[in-house]
Amino acid sequence: MLPSPCAVCRCWSSTRLCAACLHRFRPVGSRCLRCAIRVPVGQPRCGTCLNSPPRFDRAATAFDYAFPWDRLIAEFKFRGGLEWAGPLADCLADALTPDDLQVDAITPVPLARQRLQERGYNQSWEIARRLARRLGLPARGDALRRWRDTPHQVALGRPARDANLRGAFMADSADARAWMKGRRIALVDDVLTTGTTANEAARALREAGAASVHLWVLARTA
Repeated sequence: MLPSPCAVCRCWSSTRLCAACLHRFRPVGSRCLRCAIRVPVGQPRCGTCLNSPPRFDRAATAFDYAFPWDRLIAEFKFRGGLEWAGPLADCLADALTPDDLQVDAITPVPLARQRLQERGYNQSWEIARRLARRLGLPARGDALRRWRDTPHQVALGRPARDANLRGAFMADSADARAWMKGRRIALVDDVLTTGTTANEAARALREAGAASVHLWVLARTA
């Protein structure tokens, strides 16, 4: 790549994000192994996951959903910024630990057909397929189907999110079920907020025969 201004500090760099900004804005600290929210040092699980564990077994994230990542993810997700798929996928790959990588295959959280037609691409699949290529793992973009469209989750509280997405995902086909059966699956999404979407997708993966589900997301809200 030819030198260009860093997307954050505007200094010249050979990458979309310069090394200084990656170091400055890369989060440090402890996270819950189950949902990736920040926790005190030495505490492996948050209180919520101890009381009500999610359907996925483990979660990993590259960033906090804060400046500058919130803006960059929005550009990637809503404004046709496909050029961000590679750099963001690399950041997520770099954040994964050996324990996170105990998976056999990768699949994204699917979009409903109407949402996919409006956007033109599934941002989670764009990340997932680049991760698969870098990590040398099989990936499938159609393992799950979001068989019904649902209202946007952004303005909804936790109970409304749960009701909104209940039963929204299913295995796409008998072939997809055979592909998932007995495999440890990494489920990829862009942002983890309440975990409702990931929970429902993980439930569908397990019902289709997945042995375990790890969740990999670009960013985690506080």
